[in-house]
Amino acid sequence: MTTIRVPDIGDASNVTVIEVAVSPGDTVAEGDTLIVLESDKASMEIPADASGVVGTLHVKEGSEVNEGDPICDLDVAGGSASAPVAAAPVEAMPEQAAPAQASASAPASTAQGGTERVTVPDTGNADGVTVIEVSVAVGDTVAEGDTLIVLESDKASMEIPAPAAGVIHALLVQEGAQVVQGDPICDLTTESTNTNPVASIAPSPAAAAPAPAIESVSAPTVGGVESVVVPDTGNADGVTVIEIAVAVGDTVSEGDTLIVLESDKASMEIPSPVSGKILSLAVKEGSSVVQGDLIGTVEGASVPTSQTAPAVAQSAPAPATQSAPAQAASSVASVEQPSSAPVASGGHVHAGPAVRALARELGVDLSLIGGSGPRGRITKDDLHLFVKSQLQKAQSGVSTGVVGSGIPAIPAVDFAAFGPIERMPMSKIHKLTADNMTRCLLNVPAVTQFDEADITELEDFRKSMKADAEKRGVKLTPLPFLIKASAYALSALPQVNASIDPDASEIIRKGYIHIGIAVDTPDGLMVPVIRDADQKGIWEIAAEAAELADKAKNKKLKPAEMQGATFTISSLGSIGGTAFTPIVPAPQAAILGVSKASMKPIWDGAQFQPRLMLPLCLSYDHRVINGGDGARFTSILGKVLGDIRQLLF
Repeated sequence: MTTIRVPDIGDASNVTVIEVAVSPGDTVAEGDTLIVLESDKASMEIPADASGVVGTLHVKEGSEVNEGDPICDLDVAGGSASAPVAAAPVEAMPEQAAPAQASASAPASTAQGGTERVTVPDTGNADGVTVIEVSVAVGDTVAEGDTLIVLESDKASMEIPAPAAGVIHALLVQEGAQVVQGDPICDLTTESTNTNPVASIAPSPAAAAPAPAIESVSAPTVGGVESVVVPDTGNADGVTVIEIAVAVGDTVSEGDTLIVLESDKASMEIPSPVSGKILSLAVKEGSSVVQGDLIGTVEGASVPTSQTAPAVAQSAPAPATQSAPAQAASSVASVEQPSSAPVASGGHVHAGPAVRALARELGVDLSLIGGSGPRGRITKDDLHLFVKSQLQKAQSGVSTGVVGSGIPAIPAVDFAAFGPIERMPMSKIHKLTADNMTRCLLNVPAVTQFDEADITELEDFRKSMKADAEKRGVKLTPLPFLIKASAYALSALPQVNASIDPDASEIIRKGYIHIGIAVDTPDGLMVPVIRDADQKGIWEIAAEAAELADKAKNKKLKPAEMQGATFTISSLGSIGGTAFTPIVPAPQAAILGVSKASMKPIWDGAQFQPRLMLPLCLSYDHRVINGGDGARFTSILGKVLGDIRQLLF
């Protein structure tokens, strides 16, 4: 009886077992799959290294394992045990050492003057693998480690990185091509020919056992050149590069904008961390990037220099006949760039190679499918059910699209027939806002409650505090009082500080009060959030609101600063108007619209008095809030704004 252990899985740790393919007592042949593992970069099948009968299983679905952990006991046919590979046998064959150390994470290349021929590294699959994505084009500038192509076998997908920085001179593969080790990928023109090219040598059977894989560990700065990477944007799914503000050869100062990123909720400028000259750019407009992706390199005037030293990743003993899939999985895990989902239009999709291949055959976008497997992994059953449901909808005549909700579309009009026109592209924020407003208007049965608040004394008090506000460096507008009063009313009426879960037929009341404030910016509507507004004073709210509004107008807001609102205020008082009907921003249940205050004659029981009246427009989701509660809410607001001493109780 021998124990089968987890082989070398590269630099991955705590990898999840997403499938156990055998049971105790099963008879397996050499190469049969025992378990399927999935890291954040790849999924891989672990095969039996010998024929035999499965004894005790040491893992189960959902377990997390590392290299060397036991998988199962195997009663090997003929009583022979599988001996782990020791370092000595590899060292005893020096002629095999070089091929064994050539990891699939670094493609082979041959120097031709200033141009390198980059070739397919050892993928562990002699029958060839498929090119499912070509990530570069002729003329692109790439940094060392940038993905050139993505390969996929029947058991793993892997990204092939550039072995050095340079410019793509020629592409020698295309999507759908079948390639094997040594096939050319591209010609790469580099600045220096001293790249220590790795010869493409076919490994012998004795070299199939993994030797220590050499991985390049690069410091951020090398010889006065600093690599600039995407910082934490608060968005794990990636953000879009909407503008590149520099070009190769430009001189920049520390803090100058390099690129502008845009998520579904904010746009942000990424500044240069140092002064210097732009040597290379690794991104282009329209690219999707995540934290840690390379933006470019800057040659600084005085940047710390550190050497790039090879680090040897030691492998734990693995079975002597470790199979090709395990080697391929190791190479995938060693790639530093996050693995891309070849067929997904957005976000990260968890699916195995077989599912991805089937999806491509059927023309299905996997990002539209919810996975039922561990960690949301999409299975073949999920794919089949999705296709079946789409066919049923098509046969029944039900629209499968989201936009319009079955409402007939507005016919297109040729406006140029009536006079000159100009077409202006919508920004991403503008498009997302339009889609969200349409979705909310179609799905929320909204009612708008109109009321007025007498803010005569409030305005007198606010103006009297002008000197104190200047000393504090704060501009005291009516907005902080509206936020504080709304927080007070939400505490008094928790049914307004709620959302609906229609699937569960439940109302969710929230134990926190976060208030969004709509900010009008040149790029569209932004809604930063004042968190825990009920626990903050007027001065603190005023300072935070001013800071967030400034960030919104200068594209500095982070996604986290626009999330979690339980109620929103949209004030048009500085612009004008007497009333409007704001759209409820679901999943919130209500939004307060505020128009311009005006002096009105108000009867006090004896005579008319001039009073400053503020129009209030409360739109609310009638599924969550009853009409009486809506009227009570504006009544409380009017009472508190009319006498701010109410906030003390």
